[in-house]
Amino acid sequence: MEPTSTLVNSPDVQAQKPTVHLSLSRVGVTNVEKVIRISRDGREELYWANLECFVDLGPAQKGAHMSRFEETVNEVIGEVILGSSAFRAEELAQRIAELVRERQDARRAEVTIAARYPEHKPAPVSGIQTQELYTLFGTAVATASGTRRLIGVAAQGMTACPCAQELVAGAARSRLTADGFDDDQIERIFDHVPVATHNQRGLGTLHIGCPEDCDTDIDAATLLRIVEDAMSSEIYEMMKRSDEGAVVEKAHRRPRFVEDCVREMVKGVVERLPNLAPGAFVSARQENLETIHQHNVVAERFGLLSELQHELGAGSYSERHMSMREWLDAAGEQLA
Repeated sequence: MEPTSTLVNSPDVQAQKPTVHLSLSRVGVTNVEKVIRISRDGREELYWANLECFVDLGPAQKGAHMSRFEETVNEVIGEVILGSSAFRAEELAQRIAELVRERQDARRAEVTIAARYPEHKPAPVSGIQTQELYTLFGTAVATASGTRRLIGVAAQGMTACPCAQELVAGAARSRLTADGFDDDQIERIFDHVPVATHNQRGLGTLHIGCPEDCDTDIDAATLLRIVEDAMSSEIYEMMKRSDEGAVVEKAHRRPRFVEDCVREMVKGVVERLPNLAPGAFVSARQENLETIHQHNVVAERFGLLSELQHELGAGSYSERHMSMREWLDAAGEQLA
């Protein structure tokens, strides 16, 4: 170990001028694992979380002070775990981002938190309590103009393919007709017996972004309902036979493509979050794990709420689809 006097007199290498005078968009740390306490639905619980912290770096500074990221995260996490109250994920990200920006003397700081947490819900028929794991996201970008935040959730569900269902239904109609059933009888049969199709396990992700002046309360539980409702059916880790039958039948009565799921998510945001500002950001993503193919399928839609509302109202194609990166990088600007 070096003598104390040597450490005290050591130059601040990070503050020196770099060989190449070029600013950097983001410098920081990733894969910071912590246990955090988050407030949800009036409860405070401990969750495992993965954090990322970044700042911009000017052309005259060689490097960021990496130890200050860890110091700041530990300080804020300590406040949350040991303090009198817990934050939401996006509020925790905001607190860390603002402190990181101040201590790194940066123009901009960005923090992202991904926390895994359990939710207990009853199975649809038996009512048996089952524990489901979800992911909660919180992102904050702090600038001199304020802090903008993203809150997000990820959930799993089940989808039933509409295309294969129509193929199976068409073949079934032909066989029933050949066996002497008329059209009314065939439709009555289909009303009582859902038509078979192939299924996918769906992975839905939804993010909502609030600009710097946003004061809208966005509840993660509402976002989870939007994501799960967008799929053909919810899924449950533990079910009785009656529950399995109900889930399969519900999914086959609500067949949806991966594209349908994204459109339903966006529609759900517009309908269930009426107080969102036009400059709020929305990102909906669905990935379905195929069962009759070796590939997976993905659909996304992202943009400002004003863009989405205009397209939903007018029914015309929107030329502008603002991405999450664009929205975050526009921190400090006025968007409408």
